[in-house]
Amino acid sequence: MNLNIIDTHAHLDMPEFDEDRGEVIKRARDSGVTNIVTIGISPESNQRAVEIAEQYPNVWASIGIHPQEINGIQKMDIENLVDLAKNPRVVAIGELGLDYYRDRSPHEDQVRVLKWQLEAAKKAGLPVIVHCRQAQEDMIPILSEWCDSYKMPDNRPYGVLHCFSADNNVAEIYMKMGFYISLGAYIGYPSSAGLRSVIKNIPLNKLVLETDCPFLPPQKYRGKRNEPAYTLITLEVLAEIKQMAIDEISGQTTRNAINLFNLHNISYG
Repeated sequence: MNLNIIDTHAHLDMPEFDEDRGEVIKRARDSGVTNIVTIGISPESNQRAVEIAEQYPNVWASIGIHPQEINGIQKMDIENLVDLAKNPRVVAIGELGLDYYRDRSPHEDQVRVLKWQLEAAKKAGLPVIVHCRQAQEDMIPILSEWCDSYKMPDNRPYGVLHCFSADNNVAEIYMKMGFYISLGAYIGYPSSAGLRSVIKNIPLNKLVLETDCPFLPPQKYRGKRNEPAYTLITLEVLAEIKQMAIDEISGQTTRNAINLFNLHNISYG
């Protein structure tokens, strides 16, 4: 079976990939993961993500400030995002968001930097990749106000909720706003058994796949490095949950990712 899968969330700039990054990308391509979006999380990480995307034709970059990386971030850092986003290899702003689980920064600081980045995405005309952990009560009104303030070019989605693990009601709110839902290998963990009923109810035309590598490896690789090739394992788990054919899941989630990141001219293989 020839599959064309897009890993919509990888961290290829991280040191875990420094010794074999090219091999990792080739292994992904050989497994059917033909395109990868690598995600920046800090000014330095953003630059590395763009450099990797420039080096590998099937890798694209998203640039942003992760909520755990906001200490010392100034408005100028966000203005620099807009300049860097002019690079044609950049397809989104993020990973941005709120993380009240780790809680490494005051909530008001996280909210401020989030809003700065949302304005940067508006200026760049790009979708956002959203990290939200135990912060839905603040995130939902912030994103709702942002979505109401402008329209994405070509009526494209406003962005994607990365590593989604909330309930049906929250999923419905985000989808109605104009967001996609992203799922990774954690959907196959025993601890995610309760999430399966939520995933069943999310329409396939609202889903994309991710790894979040080098983090969150599939169950059989727990304790080891995750990598884009393992997106295929998440695809198989999702097909089982949805009781649908693998190629149907692959085809629709890839079309969704193309629409989300405006990758209509991508090549496969």
